[in-house]
Amino acid sequence: MSGDEMEVGPVDYLIVEWPKGSPPTGEAFPYLVDLVDRGIVRILDMSFIEKDEDGNVLKIDIGDFDLDGHPDLAVFVGASSGLLDEEDHQEAGNALEPGTAAAILVYENRWAAPFATALRKGGAQLVAQGRIPINDIIAALDELESAES
Repeated sequence: MSGDEMEVGPVDYLIVEWPKGSPPTGEAFPYLVDLVDRGIVRILDMSFIEKDEDGNVLKIDIGDFDLDGHPDLAVFVGASSGLLDEEDHQEAGNALEPGTAAAILVYENRWAAPFATALRKGGAQLVAQGRIPINDIIAALDELESAES
């Protein structure tokens, strides 16, 4: 099967940072599981890193997060396709402040797979992609709302 015929959606990544002394609460993880369960996204890789005060970046085993089992992070153990390597962890660490921890998530947008496949079959190719940071959207909407008042 050629790359044009494979039904694969766009693949994105994100890095989420937690401040020093504030490990993840796990509050967001059930939402991620729900997205997977509904077939909206497929997790390709999930890993955790920390950046110490000297700027060294270290991978953290998911089992090292003690959230008292709430939520149970075991569902994410083994979420690794092998796409992320040590170089990727180091690169992600460049985005972090010293003394913080982060999750790196690589995921396929499964909802878009049929659309993306049809485009590829038709000879289309992606020539640009971007994302508007949500904080910028919120600020713009707040500004519009203030102007209307």
